[in-house]
Amino acid sequence: MVKHVVMYKLKEEAKDKADELIGKFLSMKGKIEGLVDIKSGKDFKREGRSYDVALICTLESKEALEKYAVHPVHLPVLAYAKTIVERSHSVDFEE
Repeated sequence: MVKHVVMYKLKEEAKDKADELIGKFLSMKGKIEGLVDIKSGKDFKREGRSYDVALICTLESKEALEKYAVHPVHLPVLAYAKTIVERSHSVDFEE
């Protein structure tokens, strides 16, 4: 199994879009082969080092992660995120 973890810092003018982004992430569940599970949530601590939204995907393999990255269900979600995200950081690891 592979974990794909991404943290998103939203643009100041898009802070109210966090729930919409989370909804779009969760809408991919069950629609992408190899994507076993997907979780997303909004930060509640709001500390200086906090990011606004986290995404955690569990995929079957590295190959499944590669397919997820270019999947037609994922691409519009990614395109939307790019319009409201200031920066993001990710990590991908095997379990």
